[in-house]
Amino acid sequence: MHYTLRLAVAMCFIGHGAFGIITKAIWCNYFAVFGIGHDTAYRLMPLLGSFDILMGIGMLVYPIRAIPLWLIIWGSLTALLRPLSGEPFAEFIERAGNFGVPLALLILSEGVGKNWRNILTPLQANTNIDNKTYDRVLVCLRIIVFLLLAGHGWLNIMEKKGLLNQYTSLGFSNADKTALTIGVCEIFAAFLVLIRPWRPLILAFFIWKMSSELFYPHYELFEWIERGGSYGVLLALWFALDPNASFQFKNKWNAPFSYS
Repeated sequence: MHYTLRLAVAMCFIGHGAFGIITKAIWCNYFAVFGIGHDTAYRLMPLLGSFDILMGIGMLVYPIRAIPLWLIIWGSLTALLRPLSGEPFAEFIERAGNFGVPLALLILSEGVGKNWRNILTPLQANTNIDNKTYDRVLVCLRIIVFLLLAGHGWLNIMEKKGLLNQYTSLGFSNADKTALTIGVCEIFAAFLVLIRPWRPLILAFFIWKMSSELFYPHYELFEWIERGGSYGVLLALWFALDPNASFQFKNKWNAPFSYS
């Protein structure tokens, strides 16, 4: 879980930063929330993008606690700017992986502690996680997965133009019906994860998200990388549901199921 979440945090930073470097036009709408004009926004984008990429590399090389702590704040803010700029609130929910994954990583690493100087200490992969910490991580991961699946399903039901374009480009003759079907299935899956996560199904969702995010009409690679939180949280949840993780953990969450 530690390395999965670390990589997911890095992907969020690097992917988001890449959009700043290439100056993604829609970002002007988000800068406008703060009263920042078009020209100034284009000058600021590469600066913010470079900082994001630097943080992403830092997460891979020397992962101090300040990096995921900052991404919780930054990821929440950038996600909130979407509904604040006039986009549907589902856009915020669907990006729960951006701020939820660093939160799960900090919980797994026992936060920053009582001494705030700890934010400059590196995160360590700890194989001796107690059951209380496991329970907290599991609840966090389940909520994040619920939000991102429900948010994406909601956007499908709302017939988001970008999603309809994807389905059309993939050869679906009735993109509206396809979006509705996928949306209903994703929302059902979201509640299933929240109520009763099942490890094989989580793996199927992981494969689905990694595959479906490949079909953006523009900036495919950067879009896929930026959404690393979506894949990372699903894979981390799959690891967390390992029945061999801990005796108490297995009894509490996996008792109805048996795994070979």
